[in-house]
Amino acid sequence: MKRNILLINPWIYDFAAYDFWLKPLGLLYIAGFLRKNGYNVHLVDCLNPAHPEFKHETHIKPPKRKSWGNGNYPKENIWKPEPLADIPKRYNRYGITLRIFRKELLGIKRPDLVFVTSMMTYWYPGVFEAIKIIRETLPGVPVVLGGNYVTLCPSHASENSCADFTIAGEGERNIPNLLKDIFGDDPLFIPDLSDLDSYPLPAFDLMPNKDQVPILTSKGCPYRCTYCASHILNNGFRRRDPIKVVDEIEYWNKLYGITNFSFYDDALLVDSKASVIPMLKEIIKRELGCNFHCPNGLHLREITGEISNLMFRAGFRTIRFGLETASVKRQIETGGKITNEELKETAAHLKNAGYRSRDIGVYLLCGLPGQAASEVRESINLVKSCGAKPIIAEFSPIPGTPIWKESVKASPYNISKEPLFHNNSLLSCRGEELTYEMYRELKMLARTGVRDRG
Repeated sequence: MKRNILLINPWIYDFAAYDFWLKPLGLLYIAGFLRKNGYNVHLVDCLNPAHPEFKHETHIKPPKRKSWGNGNYPKENIWKPEPLADIPKRYNRYGITLRIFRKELLGIKRPDLVFVTSMMTYWYPGVFEAIKIIRETLPGVPVVLGGNYVTLCPSHASENSCADFTIAGEGERNIPNLLKDIFGDDPLFIPDLSDLDSYPLPAFDLMPNKDQVPILTSKGCPYRCTYCASHILNNGFRRRDPIKVVDEIEYWNKLYGITNFSFYDDALLVDSKASVIPMLKEIIKRELGCNFHCPNGLHLREITGEISNLMFRAGFRTIRFGLETASVKRQIETGGKITNEELKETAAHLKNAGYRSRDIGVYLLCGLPGQAASEVRESINLVKSCGAKPIIAEFSPIPGTPIWKESVKASPYNISKEPLFHNNSLLSCRGEELTYEMYRELKMLARTGVRDRG
């Protein structure tokens, strides 16, 4: 008899949250792997914005959603965790209600094992809530916790989550041994971890809300930016065959009529001649009529006139880039992935291809250790002068990154002990030269005066 495994995508507990094409892609890849090995798999997505049970939750305001598959989450105001009690902001549970979650758990066949994933380190209260309710509703069923929070804060997760097992790193690397330890099962299939195309397709049929699909083209990043955890979360830089990527896009398009796809790769454009250029040409050739969104921040340095034109023709609608700062000194200190001159050249290429100023979003980090408001202001003005849209990205300190020790020294919070203080809303590493008042002024400056030219 096949074993039953339940996968849980938990809520977001935070001051603010917005669905920028977010889906639990890693968990869905795990589901594909488990199915390939003969397990029955069920998914409960606590972030489902369109759950039919919401019609009975009259206290929840229906979230505003957009036709491209992004939008607001349903939310409920909840008590703040004690470490955040003095923060003068409303704290919310984003996603389905606790009643709906319990009903989902009781409505499925009793599982033999539960996997819970995690994302941001400071979202762990939602993870803990899910595990607590699983314990109450499905007593005796072992719970496994994995994901980014566990990988970045392994001790905190193992000591506080109440999970039976915690696994750090990529699931496909660790789950075979876990299944053998728990069940004595020898996996029938193990993918070649160096070949992403050997992985089974993610189990998107399990997703209750198929408004868009994220597509994986690579894992990891060849850059080593001091504030980024990509090299911690991934084992090296690996990428897929670009034609097989397009095969997958066409597969979901034909199977479910999906027309919106997102890319969260850390290095989508790197080595473009062997990767993104043939992918874009193949998308254009097949005339799929889809929209593509890149909310994670593309590498500006890789953009050329050819790539700009191909992206525009292929249907890349949401494009975001990472400049982070206009300070030449800090650009060098944080990894040297871009220069101001390259930003100007990139913006010109994109405008020539047909993109408008408001289409070209450029992320600027705000709240880095030792950063002054004047640096952020200069960065905003530079982006505007290039005919692009500056987007403030509040810095979140991440354990294990090169900038972590500096962040611990700079922060007024105990970020080394309490992951809740990693929250980007807190500006955890702010100083006298970048106060909350200055930050609010910078946000207003970034939002005003962006006009389309050319």
